[in-house]
Amino acid sequence: MSLSSGSPAPHSQTLSRGIRMLEILADSEEPLTIAALSGHLGVHRSIAYRILRTLEDHGLVTRDAAGAVQLGPRMAALARGVSRDLQTAALPELTLAANELGMTAFVTVLDGNEVVTLVSVEPRHAHATVAQRPGTRHPLAVGAPGIAIQSGLGAAQWAELGHDEARRSEAGGVRNVGFARSHNEVISGLSSIAVPLMISGRAPAALAVVYISSAHAPAFIGARLAAAAEVIAAELR
Repeated sequence: MSLSSGSPAPHSQTLSRGIRMLEILADSEEPLTIAALSGHLGVHRSIAYRILRTLEDHGLVTRDAAGAVQLGPRMAALARGVSRDLQTAALPELTLAANELGMTAFVTVLDGNEVVTLVSVEPRHAHATVAQRPGTRHPLAVGAPGIAIQSGLGAAQWAELGHDEARRSEAGGVRNVGFARSHNEVISGLSSIAVPLMISGRAPAALAVVYISSAHAPAFIGARLAAAAEVIAAELR
């Protein structure tokens, strides 16, 4: 029996589960057992183990002496290829901003209805910094990077996202003050400031910092990020 020309191609359930396993490991703060992975996936341990072995063969996951699973070094190599030119253009500016402000600086991009960290840099000489791992994601509706990205979306782009809720009211203010702020939204106790990074033909993005406390005024931080965003955008035009 053949599929009609109008029927969509069937999805690969195994591939979908493998990708989901990688997402689960990326979101975990510590290595996971096969039992935990099978529970997250909702499949029998034997199925989870077969998926794991395939990912392991490709270097995408590794297991420690106790058998716990974590992402492998091959994942880092793959990640470097994602928006490579944006990462290359952003890295020098992120490094300068991180060291001048004494806080972790990073670029996020819009992925569906979520904001994903693409690349981040921690300051060299700060006493305490906040780690912002590439691949970290959170809903578009929360956090300064999400607000900054919302501020740059046109009505048609917003409609395409299919959000049930309205756009954050703070997004409109970004056009006036130049930056977005948040506190206690994504991670309790942390503050973030972000500016839009909108480049024609690319996914909407934001340049941001995250910190516990700072002697710098928010307007100063916002202006520093805006200057960095201009340099990054100019490099990619």
